[in-house]
Amino acid sequence: MIQNPERSEIDPKYKWNLTDLYASEEIWKKEKEGLQAKISDLEQFSGRLSSSATDMSLALSMLFDFNKAFTKLYCYANMLSDQDTRDSKAMAMSQEMMAIGSQLSSLSSFIEPEILTMSRDTLESFIKIEPGLAPYAFYLRDTIRRQTHTGSAGEEKIIAEAGLLSDAPHSIYSVFSNADFPFPEVTLADGSLVKLDHANFAYCRSLSHRGDRKKIFESFLGKLYDYRRTFGAQLYAELKKSVFYKNVRKYDSNLQNALDSNGIETEVYHNHIRQLRSHLPSFHRYLKLRAQILKVDQLHYYDLYTPLLKDVEKKFTVEESGDFLVEALSPLGSGYVDVVKKALSEHWIDMMPNEGKRSGAYSNGAAYDVHPYILMNFKGQYDDMSTMMHELGHTMHSYLSNKTQPFSMAQYSIFVAEVASTFNEALLMESMLKKFPDPAIQLSLLGHYLEGVKGTLFRQTQFAEFELRINELVEAGEALTGDRFSEIYLSITRDYYGHEQGVCIVDDFVQSEWAYIPHFYYNFYVYQYATSFTASAALSEKILSGDEATTKNYLKMLRSGGSEYPLQLLRGAGVDMTSPGPMNLTIQKMNRVMDRIEQLLEKLN
Repeated sequence: MIQNPERSEIDPKYKWNLTDLYASEEIWKKEKEGLQAKISDLEQFSGRLSSSATDMSLALSMLFDFNKAFTKLYCYANMLSDQDTRDSKAMAMSQEMMAIGSQLSSLSSFIEPEILTMSRDTLESFIKIEPGLAPYAFYLRDTIRRQTHTGSAGEEKIIAEAGLLSDAPHSIYSVFSNADFPFPEVTLADGSLVKLDHANFAYCRSLSHRGDRKKIFESFLGKLYDYRRTFGAQLYAELKKSVFYKNVRKYDSNLQNALDSNGIETEVYHNHIRQLRSHLPSFHRYLKLRAQILKVDQLHYYDLYTPLLKDVEKKFTVEESGDFLVEALSPLGSGYVDVVKKALSEHWIDMMPNEGKRSGAYSNGAAYDVHPYILMNFKGQYDDMSTMMHELGHTMHSYLSNKTQPFSMAQYSIFVAEVASTFNEALLMESMLKKFPDPAIQLSLLGHYLEGVKGTLFRQTQFAEFELRINELVEAGEALTGDRFSEIYLSITRDYYGHEQGVCIVDDFVQSEWAYIPHFYYNFYVYQYATSFTASAALSEKILSGDEATTKNYLKMLRSGGSEYPLQLLRGAGVDMTSPGPMNLTIQKMNRVMDRIEQLLEKLN
């Protein structure tokens, strides 16, 4: 039976070193108790902010210092839990931090209402006369911008205390999905028995044996369908939470509430979906090409993850993957590459899957005074190397931002974050194409690029449309169940993959795939993967052509953190996300790649 090892069986060189955060859990506990004892000190500034620039500076300095300490404590507890979600002690530590976070929000809830009693002119005069307010100028101006969506001090206190409940849907989903869900077991064509946890499902859906792939999808998604009522109740609770915050913040929609924190108009979201749908013929061209390469008369959804040519499928070790990544990143300069080498060699990354480990991958750079961390589940495929490259993009963004910006402006929006990650993926593909000139390998690499377009641009936009649809229905008063989520998901997925036109058959069991996607608990998160992909495509093309000015501006954007709104940051790097240009450039590149694949196929034949 193929099953992940226990964490104790993993070679230490492939584990992250959380002692860089805290030398022991006892020290973490002491720091936590110290923070709990101090946060009530904020109350001394209540009623004093609008009368004194000095008091405002002292209050904001204390607040952001507390937030920095809280974030570091929270990161440690969460990552400790993520390395084995069955660890109830680590889970309890994470829950303790949620409670402290809610308490901190409650105690600081007077700050923004007091700021909002001030005129813009008075606020600007405070910023001018008090040097200590410089690190908080962007925060202060953004607070005034959101004036109509901020309540009184009493209302803000209630909203803050509601934070004790707000994480419940996602927390329950995470524990059930990762630790308590009865993962199915299947016997493959070679006789091996596989337990389909998240990591093994992601790996086995790419198997070359078509019958195995179908069985993998049917078994895993079928088991999700068996628990659709439970998953449905969790997601519906998340949506109702979003409606609560939309209402108390006086926004017209959940979407507007989610996007306004980054100064992004909802039309950017709607335009992206409309533009993407207009390019579905190019996506269908890719799907038909995939069917041709795989030599199947009818492409099915379970055919979408297998390598295009099984005889050139390559396996990579962690070490050689690191070497490839370092070489691919050389256009960004030695300063960038040297930090990547540290990440690879100094235990910033938790590489290998183990029983109970959180599925997927992420980079956590929120602990300001410590290096970022990466969690992933490396299986030795090119996709795993690409995932490592993706997460290193986030890690370097956090590292450069934390080194350049004060804590108050270091955290950047996801809208910008996914540019750095998908940009790195583009550099990896171009480097690998140069390294492996063999037509068969080139075909496989170009196919992987198209799969990235499929997974990041089209699939994430499909998710974004599903998320928009279910939010709109709940806002309109409809009670959604697991069956209703499945119905909506299947309809949208069949639209995107050309099911009715016979381009790719989306089998009935795909209807429950929504329950596999944790990002639906992240409040309109996924669309940013797609918009970022188009932005990074435009930037990477320029940098790979040797455009030094764009390289300089791109690195400046990474160092800028959250010191400006994301659309302005991208304009500074040379990309206008309010125009159709980035999307059109991405689709043009996609079609060029397909042209090249057709040429390679002809050469191979």
